[in-house]
This record gives sequence, structure tokens and C-alpha cells, in this order.
Amino acid sequence: MAYRVLLVLGWSIALAAPCIFAQPRGDRAVYVEETDDYLAALKERAGKPVAKAERVLKMDFSGWDLPRSEKEFQQVWHTPPVCQDLTGSCWSFSSMSFFESEAYRLTGRKVKLSEIYMTYWEYVEKARRFIRQKGDSVFSRGSEANAATRLFRQYGVVPWEAYPGKCPGEDFYNDTRMFEEMKSYLQSVEERNAWNEDGAIAAIRAILDRYIGPPPEKFSMDGIEITPRDYLRWVLGIDPENYVDVMSLMQQPFGSQCEYPVDDNWWHSEDYWNLPLKDFIAVIRNAVRKGFTVCIVGDNSEPGFVPAFNAAAIPSFDIPSEGIDDAARQLRFTNGNTTDDHAIHLVGYLEKSGQNWYLIKDSATRAQNAPRPGYMFYHEDFVKLKMMNLMVHRDALDGIVKIASR
Repeated sequence: MAYRVLLVLGWSIALAAPCIFAQPRGDRAVYVEETDDYLAALKERAGKPVAKAERVLKMDFSGWDLPRSEKEFQQVWHTPPVCQDLTGSCWSFSSMSFFESEAYRLTGRKVKLSEIYMTYWEYVEKARRFIRQKGDSVFSRGSEANAATRLFRQYGVVPWEAYPGKCPGEDFYNDTRMFEEMKSYLQSVEERNAWNEDGAIAAIRAILDRYIGPPPEKFSMDGIEITPRDYLRWVLGIDPENYVDVMSLMQQPFGSQCEYPVDDNWWHSEDYWNLPLKDFIAVIRNAVRKGFTVCIVGDNSEPGFVPAFNAAAIPSFDIPSEGIDDAARQLRFTNGNTTDDHAIHLVGYLEKSGQNWYLIKDSATRAQNAPRPGYMFYHEDFVKLKMMNLMVHRDALDGIVKIASR
């Protein structure tokens, strides 16, 4: 009898041990009325309908030792945050911010690049592929950060003052009507089976020119005429071949170069090096500590993404920190929980209370509502689980992984 009592008592202690000794963090979930006041104000000015506030499930950050300011972070030089306003061009805003930091790292030159110059030519190339594929190609507002290096090779880049790219009469970015008109035109091309590439591209460029103006073939710098391609190479010192794209998904062999399988990779780029999560996060840690920044893409539609605190983290009611691994990433991508929402610029890091945080320069309107406008503070677990690909200078991979030259 005594033996049975001791046995039962032993099992009771064993079952309770995780509660006694591990004490996992227990994050609370709360429902909040989520609004985007910055976006609503822009839509009112543009005469667009404003969405009503939604009641959504969010993480309660009570009890977290959060960063309070971007000034707490070790930062790499970057231009101040700007908003993409009513555009779908986060890929361009993030990548141009990234290359501004790269130009400074390489030459010491502080520049502000034109995001809409890149957007202009990306729409042209999207339309071109749509025509060549007879409609079997995505024509949307989104793209990937590495569209920038592809466009650099063909079109170069220009400073912001050479091509601001704002619609006449508006002091904010807005490609809504322009995109709708281009989309409608291409639908009519498909309905009419009128696949004349030269004529279609001329029509698309006419729409773009009417809304945001034709991009410059040359511009003046220090009294000298210069082309966008020469500006890229001789002024910024940027060689597109020196930048690598990294993803982390189990569905492709690790260590291989493969396609990132999302709609925003509309040209089906196979330039992505697929690394396991431990290497993916090591690249980021290594980069920011050695003076590089990272252009990164992932999901920001999560309960732990809360601009009211400038913070993004993974709550324990989603998955505990120790459970975040390659399989957890793949599961969420496969079942659609992780989507390719947004491109951002990672510009700094902070080690706080034994936790790694990353400083994110974010062009989305939601980030403009935050206490520190234009910035978000990402906990490393959020990066591990929800950030899906990145672009970085190849030297940032030294000591982490070896990849072949292009």
C-alpha cells in the first residue's frame, strides 16, 4: 500500500514538474479595435472609401521588457523612414532604402534614391511578361526586393530629386488609379486576343507617363549629365552581381538555389539560396554586427505584430520559442498562415534582457501610427518564424555559408 502511494505521488510530481521548474511564458491574447489612422487620412484626401475599424485578436505585451526607442539599437546608417502611402511598392521602398545604406557603406556618400523610378519600370516589365505569356503571368502591385537588382542591370537608378514620382496635384504617393487603369487595359488585351507587345507596352507607358511622368534618360549631377546606369555604377559603387537572395523552406533541398514560390515572384526567379533556419538567422546576426543592413520579406499580419508598441513578437499562445524550427516555418507557409505580405529594411540590433531584437525601417502606413513612426522592433523569434527571404551583400555571408558566384 505504501509503495502504491509513493508511486502515485512520484507520478504526480513528475507530471507537475514542467509547471514547477519550466514556468513557460504565458502571453495573453486580447481583442482590440484595430485602425490605421494614417491610411484613413490618405484615403479621405484621395476620395477613396475608408474601411471601418476591425476587432482583431492581438498579443498583450504587458510584462514584456520592450525596446522603447530606435535610439537603443546599434544602428547601421540609413535614411530616415518614409511612407509608401497609397502604393503597393513596399519592395521598392525597402530595397531602395537598403541600397542607400549600401551606397554609404561603399562610398561614404549619403543619397536618397527614387522608389517610383523602380516601380515605373517594374510595371513595364510585368506588362511585357503578361503580353509574352498571353495572360499567363501575374500583373499585380507587389514584387520582391530582388526585383531591384534585376532592374538595375537594365535601367539603373536615379536619385529621388531626379524623379519624385508623385501624381500631379498630390503630395503623397498614390498608384491606385494608375494600377486600376493598367490592369483594365491588359484585361481588354486578353479579351481581344490582341497580343502586340510593342503596342501594349506603348499603351502601358502612356498610362504611367500621364500619372507619374516619364522617367529621365539622363539627369544633371554637379553640372554633369549622367545616365541612370552610370549613376548606379560610378556614383553609388553598386554592382548588382554582389547581392544574394536567401530563403529558408524545407520543401526545397537546403544548400540549393531555387525558386521562391509566391505570386510576388512573378518572373519566377530561381536566384534564392535555400538555407536551414539556423543559417538563415546566422546570416542576419552576422550582417548587422558587421555593418551591413538586410532587406527582408515576410508576414506582418500576425497577432504579435502590434504597431501601438512598435513591437512584433511571437506569443506563447501561437508557439513557444523553443518550438520554432524549420518544420514550424514550413508548416505555416504550406497551410497559408505565413504569407508574403511585406518587404522591410533591417537596420540595427539590440541585445536586451537576454533577447535579440532588430530595428526595422518600415514604409507601411501602419508603422506611421506607431509611437516611433516608421520603425518597428522585431523580436528574433518573429524573424525566425515569419520572415521568409532576404537580400544582402554576399560578404555578409562570410563565415556562415559558402555560396557559388553567379
